[in-house]
Amino acid sequence: MKVLLPSALRSYTGETQITAVGATLNELFAELERRYPGLRFRVVDEQNQLRPNMRIFVNGLGVRELDHALQPSDFVAIVLALSGG
Repeated sequence: MKVLLPSALRSYTGETQITAVGATLNELFAELERRYPGLRFRVVDEQNQLRPNMRIFVNGLGVRELDHALQPSDFVAIVLALSGG
């Protein structure tokens, strides 16, 4: 599947978009961690939850559950949510 990365994660991959595999988001992030050590920790916390400032979209649909099923043809966008006052 295709994975779009925010600029904050591109230092790990050197790419804007990569191809990866995984039957769930959890498996996808495990694969990304194997290939790009440290990347998963920027997106998923110690309790295996998405960090509050991260948003995941699968084919345009917002997803928060890491057990969300994925298909090889899916497009996953990892988005860093902006905050401030």
